[in-house]
Amino acid sequence: MAQQKPTELDKSPMDMSYWPDNYPLLKMNGKVKDLPIARIIYSRPQKNNRTIFNGIVKYGEMWRLGANEATEVEFFKNVKIGGKVVPKGRYTLYCIPEADKWTLILNKDNYTWGNYTYDIKKDVLRTTIPVEKLTSPIENFTIYFEDAKGGNANLIVEWDDVKATMPISIVP
Repeated sequence: MAQQKPTELDKSPMDMSYWPDNYPLLKMNGKVKDLPIARIIYSRPQKNNRTIFNGIVKYGEMWRLGANEATEVEFFKNVKIGGKVVPKGRYTLYCIPEADKWTLILNKDNYTWGNYTYDIKKDVLRTTIPVEKLTSPIENFTIYFEDAKGGNANLIVEWDDVKATMPISIVP
């Protein structure tokens, strides 16, 4: 059998963000004992002088929210998004962007490439979130959790000159 060669560095490398922020470091330093509340795994394409929104990412069309494999979010506790309880578990996160708002979709079909096998029957949640224009563009697609009031968080998505915010609260 021929030995497989390692792959080259991907143009859109994968990244991971946690809620709470820096969870692995907190755990390593003995500052947390429980599981995180959430984590997100996503690929990070670059702007590279391209028109992003209503350019390579079309308004009104489904987007995998990143590049390569579809973005996945895992909740280690039950959470509430858009007024609906989302049971703990792992979900694929899709987006239908518009200029002034995005529809974010949590779907039960995980481990997928892009949105080519998307099945609406596996949707767990659809919620509309606002977007705002940034004063300076973000080169690398970025997703992270931002602490909010009352122990809640916002899932922040930034790329080019756009920032979208999805509030998340823990179900007691």
